[in-house]
Amino acid sequence: MGTAVGGERSVPRYVQIAEEIVQQIRGGVLAPGDMVPSESELVDRYGVSGGTIRKAMVEVRASGLVETRHGKGSIVKDRPPVRHRSSDRFRRSHRQGGKAAYLAESAQSGAEAKVSVLYIGPMEAPEDAAERLGVSAGTQVLARRRLYFRNGTPVETATSYLPWDVVKDIPELFAENPGGGGIYARLEEHGHEFAEFVETLQARSAAKAEASELALSPGAPVVHLVREARTTEGRVVEVCDTLMAADQFVFEYRIPAAD
Repeated sequence: MGTAVGGERSVPRYVQIAEEIVQQIRGGVLAPGDMVPSESELVDRYGVSGGTIRKAMVEVRASGLVETRHGKGSIVKDRPPVRHRSSDRFRRSHRQGGKAAYLAESAQSGAEAKVSVLYIGPMEAPEDAAERLGVSAGTQVLARRRLYFRNGTPVETATSYLPWDVVKDIPELFAENPGGGGIYARLEEHGHEFAEFVETLQARSAAKAEASELALSPGAPVVHLVREARTTEGRVVEVCDTLMAADQFVFEYRIPAAD
């Protein structure tokens, strides 16, 4: 790595090239569906070695803006971000209006949303979910696993874990479509009024199976979000374990300044 005047480290050439390509994508010079120039084209354009271009493309792929297709090269993704409003998406008015949280936020962004149900049924509670629900690991809970699409592209997986004693008398929660407003609306109709939703987020790289499920490049960044739905009685009646394509979401939080 080179050193600039005054002892400051200079930016490596492959990083400069990667940043330029990323800016071309974000600026629309390279549009969704366009192929990123080949390695040989980039070598000629920038007058560097193939090794430098390969390093640059590692950085470009890490941005989540392109996907690599075997034998074809890298293509710019069509994955405009959804704004994920924690202060708005769980408003009771949305549920009363018949919109579940994901559909509400997608509608606000002008996106076409679709939800595919992968599994609904009894499951032994994983350790983390069990602890949050206040039950022993392995206790039977109801699991609802979904795959969410935006404009035809998979963007999010989510598995909800709900206490069996809460759901056993709510048949809609065992259906693929629980009705207008989603599972939170059904829970409130049966006396479980929500006081707050608590979310924990962690950014990391996608595992191989996760990348495949969300149509991401191997090692692409994802956001792991775990949400607790807490009632006015202080009970957690749902834990939702969610994995999101990091390039698809912008998180916006409103934090009160007063006590």
